[in-house]
Amino acid sequence: MKGFPDSMRNLIERISRLPGIGHRTAQRLAFHILRMPRNEAEELAKAVIKVKESVKFCRQCNNLSDEDMCQICKSPDRDKSVICVVEEPGDIAAIEKAGGFNGVYHVLLGSLSPLDGIGPADLKIKELLDRTARDRPKEIIIATDFNTEGEATALYLAKELKPKGVNMTRVAYGIPVGSRLEYSDQATIFKALEGRRRL
Repeated sequence: MKGFPDSMRNLIERISRLPGIGHRTAQRLAFHILRMPRNEAEELAKAVIKVKESVKFCRQCNNLSDEDMCQICKSPDRDKSVICVVEEPGDIAAIEKAGGFNGVYHVLLGSLSPLDGIGPADLKIKELLDRTARDRPKEIIIATDFNTEGEATALYLAKELKPKGVNMTRVAYGIPVGSRLEYSDQATIFKALEGRRRL
């Protein structure tokens, strides 16, 4: 980054530390910030600081919230007898955007990954077990990712929850809506056939 002042190099370096942001993208964003009117740059900086100061995890479900409990947990219109278990708060946003789910959530804040040293004690699994014993939900939907870590997490949760008599389901996976069968990989086709339902 020869030719840039120290402050610009520092900004590019900081931006490039964000997930999914490479050096070129960081450089473009830094130049965009540089061209912003000062008041917009200040508002951006204030927004970052405000998030760091005020956003915390909901005491009930671990979703992001600026209060003790998130809006979903506080809502009287949600079906609290159905809990959807997800890995991260961003997963809630995806499900809510899709619509059709009116239950509540439980965020594990990660997934099991023994290779990375992440075990059950590192996730919010104990809190889920406590919540299940306390609230006695009629259904727990496991919506962890369909990768090795997500599958391992789902199996672990099933092992822990089944002896407690909890009705558990796993979100279906298979051929995406609007896609062509010929473009799907073998594992996706296999899972779609395995998870077929009666018409």
